Amino acid sequence: MDLESVKRYLEKDEAGNGATVDSIPYKFFEPFIVQGITVDVVQPGRVVCTMKVPDRLLNTGNFLHGGATATLVDIMGSAAIATLGAPMTGVSVEINTQYIQSVQKEETQQDPLRAKNIQDGRHPRRKGFGKGP
Repeated sequence: MDLESVKRYLEKDEAGNGATVDSIPYKFFEPFIVQGITVDVVQPGRVVCTMKVPDRLLNTGNFLHGGATATLVDIMGSAAIATLGAPMTGVSVEINTQYIQSVQKEETQQDPLRAKNIQDGRHPRRKGFGKGP
């Protein structure tokens, strides 16, 4: 794809056609990401899940897309906060993701995806990871 095609894809034309966040229904992307997750453990402040990587979440190298990984961490972190009885999970202000291992198409992650609440209060903090406690 050439640079002008990328620009046209992202910008509205004179008729108002183009990609816009406003035109996307609320929580439109969540089902694309979380469909197929198996919840293995739910405890206060902790959620552990596994999933087989579907085609829709692959990048051009046939690995789990980094954006899908970050979204999974965000959604699961919110789920970990919800296990503590929070009526709302709020908005993620910062997500720092370090990719240490790739996951291929149809591969089930050997180490489950985990999310853990590590700080309660007005500004809760959570941690998501593929390996560890």
